[in-house]
Amino acid sequence: MNVSIFKAYDIRGVVPDELDAQNARRLGKALVHLYRPTRVLVGCDARPTSPDLQNALVEGLIQSGVNVTVIGLCSTPMFNFAVGEANGAYDLGVMVTASHNPAKYNGFKMDLSDCLPIGQGNGMEELRDLMVSEEPLLDAAKAGTLAQDDGVLARYVETVFRLADLPAQLPPFNVAIDAGNGMNGVTLPSVMRRVSLGEVYRLFWDPDGTFPHHEANPIKLETLKDLREAVLRNECHLGVAFDGDGDRVGFMDETGAPIPGDLLTALFARERLAAEPGAKILYDVRSSWSVPEIVAESGGRAEMCRVGHALIKRQMRETGAAFAGELSMHFYFRDLWNCESSDLAMLLLLKIMAREKKLLSQIVASLRRYAHSGEINFTVRDSGSAMQTVENHYAEQNPSFVSHLDGIRMEFRHPENPEGDWWFSVRASNTEPLLRLNLEAKDVEKMEARKAELSELIESLA
Repeated sequence: MNVSIFKAYDIRGVVPDELDAQNARRLGKALVHLYRPTRVLVGCDARPTSPDLQNALVEGLIQSGVNVTVIGLCSTPMFNFAVGEANGAYDLGVMVTASHNPAKYNGFKMDLSDCLPIGQGNGMEELRDLMVSEEPLLDAAKAGTLAQDDGVLARYVETVFRLADLPAQLPPFNVAIDAGNGMNGVTLPSVMRRVSLGEVYRLFWDPDGTFPHHEANPIKLETLKDLREAVLRNECHLGVAFDGDGDRVGFMDETGAPIPGDLLTALFARERLAAEPGAKILYDVRSSWSVPEIVAESGGRAEMCRVGHALIKRQMRETGAAFAGELSMHFYFRDLWNCESSDLAMLLLLKIMAREKKLLSQIVASLRRYAHSGEINFTVRDSGSAMQTVENHYAEQNPSFVSHLDGIRMEFRHPENPEGDWWFSVRASNTEPLLRLNLEAKDVEKMEARKAELSELIESLA
């Protein structure tokens, strides 16, 4: 078994070269060996390989004496909801998915009974070691049972609308929604039936795990071409793009401009703080200075966090945070067991637009206080050594703040030179062999100059 399939947040690999039904069956047995569950919930995405992997996983669980409930095709937010609403009735949940990865990949996301993911530092290392070992995992004396729950979607949608608390009537917004042939094709028909809008232009709502039109990954600008054309052609007020398993969502304003995930974090945080003054909000290390500034102005307490859903959900639980957001467009809600809901995020944005009575570009303009580079990826020989070289280089420039929370973030903010204010974050990817750079400055010219300077330094380490 290829050890590289064990990631910081999930298990993910190419099928069948790195991951196959035999691995899935052993995973079921290994989870029982480590966690001793009696009831496990299982869902899957629409990839062609998902049925075989799900069947093998369920077989391994049942052979080990576990009672399994299958919910079938679902988004990851639906899956997390099903685990959370059971209030401990399921000891574990396993979702067969490779998120936004291309069709040749598949994998598993795993939740404990409280929706805390099995990930780095929370069971993944032990699971990996057992999976790759030659330790025999025997069948139980009595096999478990198999049941199906077909009611999760209706309960999920009902909960999302309760939390969104939409006004009785929304303006007749025209909206283009690109599901990318991912799993929001399961949730969107039920969600949109309950929303009164103008025209809704559907792009690729049929779940198809071969992703025939484009990669379902809204952080990549090249995946938004069809959505942008639909927004402009149909004079839409909003464009929406979901990722493959539905735990991320990106938005586009009426001009076809994508809205960065950190600015969306600030916008949703402001909404949350209006209902819960003084609440704690988490934002990841790649985020704009705008986020903590807006949180503070809205009466909240901002706290930086590492990148990655498993790590953020744990920090939300430890700090009692009401909301968290990532540059990568994951948005986490305490009222959903600290999990993401792209459907809820979409409804909240519609609610904000209705209340503000402004174009989305105008709403977002007030959040754009700095020039952000977006994420830039580099391939280097040794990410740890590269980060140390970058830190040593810029340590000579008298940083005002240095964080090693996740890679290295260095800020240069000095009262005597406000025009020189800027920061950068360099961190190793948790999912790919890459070094990721984000930076921000007071204006575009200064940002571009710093980006060129840092890029040249990092490329010299390739």
